[in-house]
Amino acid sequence: MPPKFDPTEVKYVFVRCYGGEAPATASLAPKIGPLGLSPKKIADDIVKATTKDYKGIKCTCKLTIQNRQARVDVVPSASSLIIKALKEPPRDRKKVKNIKHSGNLTLQTVIELARTMRAAERSRSIKLEGTVKEILGTCQSVGCTVEKQPPHDVIEKIKSGEIEVPME
Repeated sequence: MPPKFDPTEVKYVFVRCYGGEAPATASLAPKIGPLGLSPKKIADDIVKATTKDYKGIKCTCKLTIQNRQARVDVVPSASSLIIKALKEPPRDRKKVKNIKHSGNLTLQTVIELARTMRAAERSRSIKLEGTVKEILGTCQSVGCTVEKQPPHDVIEKIKSGEIEVPME
């Protein structure tokens, strides 16, 4: 027999979905069904949590489950923070495909995004400078520029010491 269910135990489940849209109940059911929760109810909670800030942007949601109650927190990823910082209008992912994010960010915005990533413990870097480089690498893959320059040039300037990044 399986071990007895402990109601005070806290379980974490991570789900990746588009903001403002319910994740497929087929992907939710095997994760939260054994914990005694309804996938449809959890999907509605995820829609409520992601509609305001992350509409149309793919984001990661962290479900904290305790005593058969679920709390939804949106965990920011670098790409979703960058797309949000570009202030692009929400789009319908079923109609608009292969979008290019051709906006421009300031270095100060990139540093703020790096601080957000460090606060959410999503960065693998020891120093803020390394986290800024992580964000700049994601800027390159998203396709935007930083200070009207390609992000890789800004990374090279940080490495050579031309651009100073604060310690924290």
